[in-house]
Amino acid sequence: MASKHVQEFNDLNFDQEVVKSSGKVLVDFTAAWCGPCKRLSPIVDEVAQLLDGKVKVGKLDIDEAPMTASKFQVRGVPTLMVFENGQPVQTSVGLVSKAKVLSLVGEG
Repeated sequence: MASKHVQEFNDLNFDQEVVKSSGKVLVDFTAAWCGPCKRLSPIVDEVAQLLDGKVKVGKLDIDEAPMTASKFQVRGVPTLMVFENGQPVQTSVGLVSKAKVLSLVGEG
């Protein structure tokens, strides 16, 4: 699911990788059964490659990490959430364009 530029987040590593991270982190809350998530995945991968070194990017499968999804009130997938210094600052639900993803992280 993850690629060279995209990390895999889960209930065990989310606090360390996202909440305790300084700077921006883009989290793609996804699910294996979700069609729009599958279409968003290559866009997230492309954005991760473009912003390598500027923004940490990762995916979290809501079925494999239900505690984290619940904690951040993820009610639908795909949900993109941008964290800055450990706090969620932007959220987008549903399939979006590459331009929208870039604007979410302040790079568009």
